Amino acid sequence: MKKKKLLIIDDEGDLLLVLEKKLSAEGYSVVIADNGHDGIVLAKSHQPDLIILDVSMPDIDGGEVNRKLKDLPETKDIPVIFLTCLLEKKEERRKGNVIGSNIFFAKPYDMKKLLKAIEELLSGCKSTSHKS
Repeated sequence: MKKKKLLIIDDEGDLLLVLEKKLSAEGYSVVIADNGHDGIVLAKSHQPDLIILDVSMPDIDGGEVNRKLKDLPETKDIPVIFLTCLLEKKEERRKGNVIGSNIFFAKPYDMKKLLKAIEELLSGCKSTSHKS
């Protein structure tokens, strides 16, 4: 079975390396970008199965990156999970990781819950809650 490819876009280098290592250990093929512009280019060229996207980045924020990806035919259907330090953990729990139709995880994130969300999105099962 082919490895699922994940693209992680985050300007925090340490977080990128930790996520890359953990997700690779789980059997995923991982591509990383440390800014939004490179993330868009990599999404177009690598066609990942899922994108993990930081909301707050200095070049262009995650919301704008997501809008640009949704406007492109080759990336519009790629599911996105947002990571953010702008959301408090209590708010994350109250909303069950879903705001609107988007899945959000507050930093620092719970790796088990993040893995569960990734698995559900990749399998096509969109749960409305990622509570344990």
